[in-house]
Order: sequence, then structure tokens, then C-alpha cells
Amino acid sequence: MTLDPAVLRTVTAMLAILLLVGAWQKLRDLASFRAALEGYELLPEPLLPVAALALPLAEAAAGLLLVVDATRVLGAWVAVALLAVVTGAVAVNLLRGRTDVGCGCGGIEDEQTISWALVARNLVLMALAALGAQPIAPRALHAFDFLTIAAGACAAYGLYAMVNQLLANRPRLLRLRTR
Repeated sequence: MTLDPAVLRTVTAMLAILLLVGAWQKLRDLASFRAALEGYELLPEPLLPVAALALPLAEAAAGLLLVVDATRVLGAWVAVALLAVVTGAVAVNLLRGRTDVGCGCGGIEDEQTISWALVARNLVLMALAALGAQPIAPRALHAFDFLTIAAGACAAYGLYAMVNQLLANRPRLLRLRTR
């Protein structure tokens, strides 16, 4: 299956934005991200500082790799692997009955607690990343294509941010309902 280059580049640009912003948010406040990792109770204490640095660096690497045509496929698979690891951590904690764990997503999303909706969101992101590894159809891009890619990537990232805010607000809304 080959994809139109404008579609493929829109998907990979949105994922690159998402990954780079996420990495920046985590690296900006490593102590909070380390605390979030600790909340998952999956890693021994000595590995927490290493993981707190390695995960956002891998996130940034995946985002940067997605931007360059020559490394796009590698970036897509790094993103899939990274999303699989963090989604697995969320799922393990949910299966343990631990729903009060902060997601560790960074930024305003950090207020979000883990849920199966977060797992579903990550599965969609993994599918998009896998899509980003597909071959590109041989078609030259034109000026309007670049506008389409930029607008599409920004719109898709905006949609992602909106969905995340809704997920973060859901527990608050449920608490208001029970009063």
C-alpha cells in the first residue's frame, strides 16, 4: 500500500509535533515526570532517573526522525515502540485496579489520570505512526500541498489536544455529577 505524499506527510508532521511537544514538556520538568513514572510502580527506584530522561529523549528522537524523509520509517517505528511501552504501563496499572495514577503525559495533560480511554487514544496514535511507515506514492509535491500539510498537521494536533483536554476533564465532570 502506498500513500499520497501529502496525506503521509500530514500524519507524520502531526505526530512529530505531538512527540516533540510531549518531549519538551517532560524534559522541562524532569522531576514531575520522574514522580509520574514512580506512580506507575513498575520500575525499581534506581532506574527511575534513567527512564525519566530516556523516555522523553526517545520521544524527541522519534519526532525528529519523522520529519526527515530518509529517517521517516525509523521514526515511525520508534514512535510505535515508545507508544507500545507507555500504553503497556497504563494497561498494567488499569488491570491492577489502579486508576488514580497520573498519566505522566506532560503539560496540561499531566492532570489526566489513566483510563482505558487513554489506552484507546494511544492505540490510535500507534496506528497513525504505523501508517507513517508506509511507502509514499511517487508524486511530486506542489506549493498547495505544503499548505495542506501544514494546515492539516496543525488541525490534527489541535484535535488531539482537544480530545486530551476532554479526557483530563472527565473525572472532574463525573465528580460534579455525584454531588
